[in-house]
Amino acid sequence: MPEILSVSSTDLEVRREKLRRHRKIQIIGAIWRTFALTGLAGGLLWFLIQPIWVLKSKKDITVSGNKLLSDEVVQSKMQLSYPKSLWRVEPSRLSASLKQQPAINQVSVTRRLFPPGLKVKVSEILPVATTQTLVKSSDNSKKQKVIKGLLDINGVWVSLENFKSIKADKFPSLRFIGEVSSCRSFWTQLYQAVSKSSVKVMQVDCRKPNNIILKTELGLVHIGSPTSKLAEKIKSLAKIRRLPAEVNMNEIKFIDLTNPETILVHVNQKTVKIDG
Repeated sequence: MPEILSVSSTDLEVRREKLRRHRKIQIIGAIWRTFALTGLAGGLLWFLIQPIWVLKSKKDITVSGNKLLSDEVVQSKMQLSYPKSLWRVEPSRLSASLKQQPAINQVSVTRRLFPPGLKVKVSEILPVATTQTLVKSSDNSKKQKVIKGLLDINGVWVSLENFKSIKADKFPSLRFIGEVSSCRSFWTQLYQAVSKSSVKVMQVDCRKPNNIILKTELGLVHIGSPTSKLAEKIKSLAKIRRLPAEVNMNEIKFIDLTNPETILVHVNQKTVKIDG
């Protein structure tokens, strides 16, 4: 038979007292923790709603990554009213709104706590050519007006209205004439070929997509369809420098490069053939 230990009533009372005291300590600790957390949360809330956490003007927005668009232009496109609580600003909504701007590829907007404000990082399109497009006037007349813009290497077009604050000398020197939409499918390939040419090209005329005309330092060059032997045609421009001495460069009407194997130089009274 196992031995049964006897416990006196005094020992039981002492144990109960210890348990009651332990519970009181736990309850008091829980109450103090609740008060501390409540006070901390209240203090943090009070701190956050103070007037310092307010966007007072566009100067509280810093812009980075922009090379063409000025800080002021980017700030104005955010469409914020001032003063504005920093905590009422929705960075995701502002990012989505800025991304709709045709001159901007990517954008991120984040809050800045010290000093209170917003940080905007943008990635712009990189224009490689200026454009001129004729469109009908809106007054139902037969008149046409010129719409000017910028074109990037991927065929993305942006109206020049978005770059009013930019000086003209910062724009690309290459000029594009024609409808961008009709030439977008081959524009990247055409620009890459033209930019690598040893002969300077100042203008690309795409008004007739089946016969692209380049304005070069040698004169006008017809390259025909840009989808056929384009790189070979552009490389052939260098051969034109070997024109016979009797050919006056100032008398050249245009150079026919539709067939790079046989280059035809149309002069006032004759046609000079250069074998590829």
